[in-house]
Amino acid sequence: MTAGNEQLKIKKTTKVIVTILFIINCALSITGCYSFTGSSVPPHLKTVAIPLVEDVSGFGEAGIREKFTRKLIDLFVNDNSLQIGERTTSDSIIEGTIVSITDAPFVISGGEVVKTRKVTITVRASFTDMKFRKKVWEKDFSNYGQYDQGQPRTAAVEDAVNKVAEDILLETVSGW
Repeated sequence: MTAGNEQLKIKKTTKVIVTILFIINCALSITGCYSFTGSSVPPHLKTVAIPLVEDVSGFGEAGIREKFTRKLIDLFVNDNSLQIGERTTSDSIIEGTIVSITDAPFVISGGEVVKTRKVTITVRASFTDMKFRKKVWEKDFSNYGQYDQGQPRTAAVEDAVNKVAEDILLETVSGW
């Protein structure tokens, strides 16, 4: 084997090792960005009350208050960071009001024909630490679902409800 071949072989081996190390480093970096090891809820908070949300949107979606409240409760039960409790005895409370629901064109094709519509739900919510009598956060959460023109909008409403409820859960358990 000549010195030139040996140097070429070393360069190829080095290149392979550097590439492998780069890929491993990228993989570790990406997993570190999205690693959730549990919630960061303060230890003095064990329970949360979630009363029926209000609806002042005027949209007229039947049962939206109940759907939203049920979804939020289900998410907290599944997350298991805070146990669901009664309003009068819970360590914390999440209160919410559906302030708006809109149904608007989303995708318009040639000839100005609406192909897809978008249902957007905005909820003003707050999280209060009842032990310290302190409002931890209060903010508006908005998200949407979409549906094809001519189809029922129920799936889009459900999708928007799910997304907003998930946003509220994440703000509550990881916003510390």
